[in-house]
Amino acid sequence: MKEFLLLFRGGDDMSNVRESPETAQKHLVKWKAWMEGLGRQGKFIGGQPLAGGGAVISGSDKVVTDGPYVEGKEIVGGYLLVRATDMQDAVRLSRDCPIFEADGVVEVREIRQLES
Repeated sequence: MKEFLLLFRGGDDMSNVRESPETAQKHLVKWKAWMEGLGRQGKFIGGQPLAGGGAVISGSDKVVTDGPYVEGKEIVGGYLLVRATDMQDAVRLSRDCPIFEADGVVEVREIRQLES
């Protein structure tokens, strides 16, 4: 099995799923159920939502700025680490992610193993 990072972009404007507190709660239950399903398959490694603010360190002078400030649909709001046989399997696992209900995006990246 290989490891993959699922990066969740956008989906923070949950207006289409947060019409009411009950709708928001149902959406969170879907996230929990999806992740628990990955766990039952032995595919879930870990993951967390990310806070909105942060810092960006850049250049050889290591300049620190507030951020990241990008367009809403590009903001990374969280991540999961999963196990999958290959990229196609990792993409298949991501297809049931509830972020799509909020017009979010899942970026799937294989984690390369460093050679010792």
